[in-house]
This record gives sequence, structure tokens and C-alpha cells, in this order.
Amino acid sequence: MSQSRVMFALAASILFVLIWSTGFIVARAVVPHGAPELVLAIRLTLTTLLLGGAALYARQAFPRGRRLTLHLGAGAMLHGVYLTVSWWAVSHGMPAGVMSLLGSLQPLMVAVASVALLGYRLPARAWTGLAIAIAGVACVLLPIILRSGAGSISLIPAVAGIVAVIGMTGGTLIQRGAIAGDPILISGTVQNAGGALVAIAATLIVGEWRWDNDPVLWLGLGWSIFGLSAAGLSLLVWLVRHQGPTAMSMLLLLVPPLAAIEAWLLFNERLGPIQLIGFALALGGVLLGRSRGKRPPVADPAETVT
Repeated sequence: MSQSRVMFALAASILFVLIWSTGFIVARAVVPHGAPELVLAIRLTLTTLLLGGAALYARQAFPRGRRLTLHLGAGAMLHGVYLTVSWWAVSHGMPAGVMSLLGSLQPLMVAVASVALLGYRLPARAWTGLAIAIAGVACVLLPIILRSGAGSISLIPAVAGIVAVIGMTGGTLIQRGAIAGDPILISGTVQNAGGALVAIAATLIVGEWRWDNDPVLWLGLGWSIFGLSAAGLSLLVWLVRHQGPTAMSMLLLLVPPLAAIEAWLLFNERLGPIQLIGFALALGGVLLGRSRGKRPPVADPAETVT
């Protein structure tokens, strides 16, 4: 693989983590001003129109038949179920720190599913790096969880949080299948449409239409569309297809620590020594788990950058 492709893959990974980490900040900023399901329905619908216009301009062919169904299913799980259910759980008593900790289990779910369902073989360093990184995330989030009173979480929000993570896992794994060769713009268009259908259905079911037109709400919505959905989710799909679901999912372990640092900078939240140690552990674990190492000529598709 050429040096330029290596540098591009590295830049894509760093940019994805930076963008994705702002999701925690945006959610915290906009939820007081708008109903979560309504915000997500508008966000995903407008993203669908934005990417659809770009795909039309690029003359990318619209998927049909089974590929269309797979795209809609991936979007419904990755964009729809994960976002709407996790935002609902947080708005109904699930502390954001606990939701972040549940989210950190997604790479483990992806790794296990990749081995059990897709036949991937992950080297020992991948499992070791995954364990170290999860421990680091726990160190970062533990003080937040203790301050939020996690013991008072009711059963339904807890189950919803787990369902959200399972949804993201399923949507991630589908990206590696028959739709892996489809162009990013048209993939993003159809998958955001699938997510929008879930968010619209959730809005109608919940029946909350709160929207106070605060400038923070509009700014958050704008960044959600152009940054998180259009750019962030497109990078996620590209990384899954070119690095494999396990390698990409490990990057998600850097999101909670980075979000904690952003909250410290923006909202003056406390950041103690154990959290800094946790960030170092998470970073070290991800680097170890994603390293190529010395291995036989037959490469593991879950770990190879193409």
C-alpha cells in the first residue's frame, strides 16, 4: 500500500474521531431546546436531501432490489435505532456517562460478531488492545457515572441503551457485505433515509413536538447535518469498508475520553488524574489493537487497510 494511502487512512481515522466525539456535546446542547426524536428526524431528513443532491450531481446510480433493502436496513439500525433509542434513553434517566460506557462495548460486540458470523480471525493483540482500551474508557467515565447516580437507572432506559448499541453493531456489520462497493454519497443518501424513517416513526409514537427556536438549537442542528451525519457517518462507512468493522469500531473507544476533554474545555467539567490515565490507556489500547504487527501473508480482512 502506498504511503499516500496510509496517510489518507490515518487522516480519515483522526478526523472521524474528532467529528464523532462532538456528538455528545451537540446532544447535551440541543436536547434542552428540542424534542430528541424530532431533532433527529429533521437532521436525518435534511442530510438525506443534502447527500441525495450531491449523489445526483455526481450521477451515482441508485441501488435497487436486495442492495436497496440492505442500505435501508443498515441506515435504520446505524442512524435510526442507535441515535433515537440512545437519545431517548438519556432523556429518560440514563446518565450520559453510562450510555457512553455501554457504547464502548460496541467494538467488543463487533469483534465477537465478526468472528462468529463473518469468519474473521482476530490476532491476540487485537483482543488485548480491545480490553486495555475498554478499561481506559471505564477509567474516564467512572467519575462521571458516580456523580450522576447511576444506581437509580430504571430497567427500561437500561434495556433501551443496550438495544441502541446492538443496532449500531448490526448497521456496522452490514457495511462490509454486498453493499461495500457502492459509492459513499448514494450509500449515505439511502442509509440516512432509512434512519430518518425510524426517527420520524419515533417522533409520531412519542408525540413530543418541543422546539423553542433557540440559536443553540439551530447551530447544533446545522453541525449535526453537515458535520456528524454528512461527514462523520460517511467517514464511518468508508473506514468500515477499507479497514474492516473491528478496526473501525476500535476508534469509537477514543470518543468518550475525547468528549470528556471537550466537556472540560467547553463546560468546565472536572477532569481528574484517573481520567487522564484512562485516556492514555484507551489510546494505547486502540493503537495496539489496530497495529498490523508481524503476521503471515494471508491477511485478516477485519484488520487490513485496502
